[in-house]
Amino acid sequence: MKALALATVVIFASLAQPAGQSDPKTTALGWVEANAATLRSVNRNIWTWAETGLEETKSSEELQSLLRANGFSVEAGVAGMPTAFVATYGSGQPVIGILAEFDALPGLSQDSSPERTNRAGATAGHGCGHSVFGTASSGGAIAIKQALASGAIKGTVKLFGTPAEETGIGKTYMLREGVFKGVDTLLSWHALDKTMATWDYSKAMVSVKFKFEGLPSHASVSPHQGKSALDAVELMSVGVNFMREHVTEDTRIHYVITNGGGQPNVVPPSAEVWYYLRANKHTDVEESFVWLTEIARAAAAMSRTTLIETRVDADLHEVLPNRTLAEVIQKNLELVGPPVFDDREKAFARATQKDLKPQPALALSERVEPLSSGPPTQGVHSTDVGDLTWFFPVGQFTVATYSYGAPGHSWQIVACTGMSIGEKGMLVAAKTIAGTAIDLYRSPELIQRAREDLKKTMAGQQYMTLIPEGQKAPKTIR
Repeated sequence: MKALALATVVIFASLAQPAGQSDPKTTALGWVEANAATLRSVNRNIWTWAETGLEETKSSEELQSLLRANGFSVEAGVAGMPTAFVATYGSGQPVIGILAEFDALPGLSQDSSPERTNRAGATAGHGCGHSVFGTASSGGAIAIKQALASGAIKGTVKLFGTPAEETGIGKTYMLREGVFKGVDTLLSWHALDKTMATWDYSKAMVSVKFKFEGLPSHASVSPHQGKSALDAVELMSVGVNFMREHVTEDTRIHYVITNGGGQPNVVPPSAEVWYYLRANKHTDVEESFVWLTEIARAAAAMSRTTLIETRVDADLHEVLPNRTLAEVIQKNLELVGPPVFDDREKAFARATQKDLKPQPALALSERVEPLSSGPPTQGVHSTDVGDLTWFFPVGQFTVATYSYGAPGHSWQIVACTGMSIGEKGMLVAAKTIAGTAIDLYRSPELIQRAREDLKKTMAGQQYMTLIPEGQKAPKTIR
């Protein structure tokens, strides 16, 4: 209790301003409110384009243009990824980084309608809310810039445009290439159906593709002369299904066949399967990964084909939550307040819930959830933010931007983030990012405490990655 009371004193003490100087939070939050229409326009553009990972050309440029227009210097194409960028304003310490995501998900074409309706010309959609994510983060960074420009606070703000989060690529390779070097702390947020400071672990995850090579032949005339690479993929699937019975309860294994052949009367000479393997701890992912690769080799032997490639495109560590940053974020969420929705928006959300079982009690959340005083909880998601938390203090939060109880990666999320529901949450997120950063600029001792939190969490742990040394970011995902 004493430690919590001290933290509260430190945070509120930081609110005091020298006489004659404007409050930087008032400046920053005022900028967000005054520029809400611009931010909504940016979101609608990114939502409409719905570009998938490593292909977010227009979305990335939209955010870069917004930041340049507001005084940031922008370095594009960092870490060998054309859509990755870093926007910088200010000088000196502390250096606070803001994370922005903007990739969509394939197969989630959806109009901004309360009914499930494909949007003409779209094959993807923002089923994870990354259109509001990247826009709010950029808006928050610009709001921080206003406070820095006023002279009320000193330091540097960096907005990191991180592509391809849905496949865990962007931040991981930016980290490997040293893009985050010199940052003191990082702030991030995510769309959700609740507004709260994040105080949980994520799952670690490896993304791996297995490619098999066989021998083509006529499937009816000369099947005995062919060797089916698709057989290898299917045999591997059988082996993995038996593996599922003997893994820990927290393990998750899912896959898609990315290449299964051309047509039925040709024995497939090549085939590929793409696996995500998750567990609560990276050490458990490492152990299961060995088993997974053994099954792939056995499948090749049984089908008399060759396993020609095992490619790890992404390897994500579990998020290590930071208590100090969670407390600062909580204070700012309570200061800003949750999004407040009107009757039209509640009716829209309620309509999207009609197929959810059981029916959620709320249409939309309009409260800030309390920050638990207990230990961190365990989440079931994975994110490339996790790798950053092993090297930097990272603070995260969520804001209600879609129907309460909507499943992740769903049409309901796409629909809500393409209209005012998601955009109200987006503005809350931008203000919370700005307010939190300003507290950190004004009280650098909070950053030092956050570093100490990370040091304690990392005690006895060592970072390792399954991505081969020297491997660069992939040029394409699919």
